[in-house]
Amino acid sequence: MLVRRSRGFTLLEIMVAIAIFTIIGLASNSVLNRVLDSDEASQEKFAALQRLQRIMLTIERDLLQATARPVRSSTGDNKIVLKGGENFLESEADGIGFVRLGWQNPQLMLPRSTLQAVGYRLQEGRLEKVYSNYVDNVVGAEPRVKVLLEDVEDFQVEFFLRQKQDAEDTSNWGDNYSGEELPKAVALIIETKSFGRIRREFALAAGGPA
Repeated sequence: MLVRRSRGFTLLEIMVAIAIFTIIGLASNSVLNRVLDSDEASQEKFAALQRLQRIMLTIERDLLQATARPVRSSTGDNKIVLKGGENFLESEADGIGFVRLGWQNPQLMLPRSTLQAVGYRLQEGRLEKVYSNYVDNVVGAEPRVKVLLEDVEDFQVEFFLRQKQDAEDTSNWGDNYSGEELPKAVALIIETKSFGRIRREFALAAGGPA
């Protein structure tokens, strides 16, 4: 009876197999790293988008609750209810300031009203919200500053105005506003490094007369 002897792998064959598995492993690792990096970048982008949405909701809430209430000075002669334009509130671009309703104070337990004086400005690449516990100017009371968004390249404010000229209505957007009535609408333009140029328009319910 003829018995066949099994033939083993040669050293060269083993080395070739090891080389093939090494190449496959390196390629798989590279693909895996790219997938993980892409997933991490996507998660960071999604988180940044969520932050931006929360910021825009904050701004929207404030503007939609804007009320025709002036911030009185020490002499009590101020009648301006909304003001905005270039360098307002020490902004490096545009700024805007007004009084809003709806600042929660359950059963008036806190020593303040439900009105809040708020403003928005750009400083050192940061979009900031400026607010105070007091609606009117109080000696010694410093406004608070909350950073909403960083890496902001520009912040512009526009105001939708309606005026009558020769018995015909003419509507236009203006860059500056200071009035005893609220404008019909406000537009905010925010330019960021991550999201580019963003424009949001807000109709004010208590806007000036048509």
